[in-house]
Amino acid sequence: MQTDIIAELAGAAAPVLAHRADLMAASLRNERAVIAPDDPGGLSHAERRAIARRIARLNGNEALAAHYAAEAPPTDTRWSAILRHVDLVTTHPKDATRNDIQALRAAGIAEPDIVRLSQLIAFMNYQVRVIAGLRAAVA
Repeated sequence: MQTDIIAELAGAAAPVLAHRADLMAASLRNERAVIAPDDPGGLSHAERRAIARRIARLNGNEALAAHYAAEAPPTDTRWSAILRHVDLVTTHPKDATRNDIQALRAAGIAEPDIVRLSQLIAFMNYQVRVIAGLRAAVA
């Protein structure tokens, strides 16, 4: 059974989610699609979890980071390019340019995997913000 991490980390706001069961079900499906898809392409499940953990940490959510516990892959040019892109899009998305996508290509990351990476970054930042918003609503 997949853990509904949004509800788990929403704290006192979790009962509000009962009114948005459709949204929560979609969030769970999307989490599975980006973190543990049947076909991970060129981003392994372990890499995806390591990226998710990093994004949670960049957003200051250690509980969410713990949910995605994974060992980071060995550092190489490819992984360094991925992390640089993850950090940029997570912390300064408006600064990302075409050149940043080109840097991923230059590191040997195929177009479909750039799309997969973008989906993962987008979902994780959505998840972080939903949790933060729910916590703020009851603070």
